[in-house]
Amino acid sequence: MQALSGMDYPETKKKRNFAGKILLAAMLTVLCIYILKNSSSFTTPTPFSRHEPGVTHVLVTGGAGFIGSHAALRLLKDSYRVTIVDNLSRGNFGAVKVLQEQFPEPGRLQFIYADLGDPKAVNKIFRENAFDAVMHFAAVAYVGESTLEPLRYYHNITSNTLVVLEAMAAHGVKTLIYSSTCATYGEPLKMPITEDTPQIPINPYGKAKKMAEDIILDFSKNSDMAVMILRYFNVIGSDPEGRLGEAPRPELREHGRISGACFDAALGIIPGLKVKGTDYSTADGTCIRDYIDVTDLVDAHVKALAKARPSKVGIYNVGTGKGRSVKEFVEACKKATGVDIKVDFLERRPGDYAEVYSDPSKINRELNWTAQYTNLQESLQTAWKWLKSHQNGYRRSMSLALTY
Repeated sequence: MQALSGMDYPETKKKRNFAGKILLAAMLTVLCIYILKNSSSFTTPTPFSRHEPGVTHVLVTGGAGFIGSHAALRLLKDSYRVTIVDNLSRGNFGAVKVLQEQFPEPGRLQFIYADLGDPKAVNKIFRENAFDAVMHFAAVAYVGESTLEPLRYYHNITSNTLVVLEAMAAHGVKTLIYSSTCATYGEPLKMPITEDTPQIPINPYGKAKKMAEDIILDFSKNSDMAVMILRYFNVIGSDPEGRLGEAPRPELREHGRISGACFDAALGIIPGLKVKGTDYSTADGTCIRDYIDVTDLVDAHVKALAKARPSKVGIYNVGTGKGRSVKEFVEACKKATGVDIKVDFLERRPGDYAEVYSDPSKINRELNWTAQYTNLQESLQTAWKWLKSHQNGYRRSMSLALTY
């Protein structure tokens, strides 16, 4: 019996070794599957992850925002493939939902929730998607707020643009349409503003945008990237068909556009409109601005994309070429809303300038672009109509899942 027992022991040991090998092989298999699934090469191909002849795939940063969502709408209407990246700090997912409902076909539109201040996230997005061009709108964009939180503006605008540009360079994306601002000019000595007007910004918003421009221009000198920089003026209006509009967060009303303040006063959300600065060296003492309709603005971006060429840089002012005073704007808003808005006149706002309007002759000549929506009251009426039917902004749906 002892001999038999002695013979059983090696057999048991062999079985245990065999079982251990099976377990080890299983563990290695699981590990390999995990590694493969988390590698970009294992990702299931989608229309967004591959280049397709005849289809231009555009990354729209800040595409959930006011201007970015309108740009995405126009691109989709023109049969572009669109990826929106937004961290929703200022944008509205409701705008993305509207676009998804308008263009539900596979391969037309995707939304990625991400922060451009996260280089790893941005590189992952570029690695997993085959972009042909980038329209870079994402930015905080209030002059008054920038004077209170300058570091936030330099980080959000300048630093984040650097992250996007580095990702474009690393992944071979060769076309950039950069959404800049007339704030880079500061307060010029001569009007109207041309593209050759010296850039001497007087607030952190304008300075941060100019720094971003400088980074782009310096990089473009030693690359074959196609670059278009659009410096636009004060944006108003909304989608003429009523699908999209401007829905700023309530806590930002103090820093928002004058159109938003006018509408809030007309709705009774605030007791009246506060006009800051009546002692400027203008005809009626209030600031003069060039108001550009958002539909015209996105048309300029799409035309710039179509005209972008490798190793070429285009810089354009996007405006109507006509300045309107704040008092004129308020009167137009009263007529557009049908409300006799109460107006309080206060001291100047820090960082503001007296008079700014564009000379759009270069963009007209080179891109065949001219502002079409130039009636101030009509643009305000379009925006007012959307706002009246969206007094709570976009309706949010918690059932909609984010991509990231």
